[in-house]
Amino acid sequence: MPVNWALILPVIMLAGSNIVMNVAWYGHLKAPDRVLWLAILLSWTLAFVEYCLVVPAVRLGSTVYSLPQLKTIQLFMSATTFVLMAWYLFDQKPTLAQLAGFAMIVGGGVLVFSGK
Repeated sequence: MPVNWALILPVIMLAGSNIVMNVAWYGHLKAPDRVLWLAILLSWTLAFVEYCLVVPAVRLGSTVYSLPQLKTIQLFMSATTFVLMAWYLFDQKPTLAQLAGFAMIVGGGVLVFSGK
């Protein structure tokens, strides 16, 4: 059976874009002594890279997913990459309450994907 890249590639690109964006949003916290303007400049540079991933992902993904489905994938990727980044870079393990909250996000995603 051939691989349907229109289904898979947008998900991979959205995951990559969310990794980049979470680093742009929170990575500068690893160096709080650096000047703010530099953090902003680096974050905007990363945001450009993020847009270079997310715009084609949405364009390609819209051929096989609905817009609510694409947004749900993006939200799931954002939450997942955030938890992993907070854990890896800042040693902030998710609590049970936070995991329960993320489980609710997953439950919402199931609802979005189950409806027509």
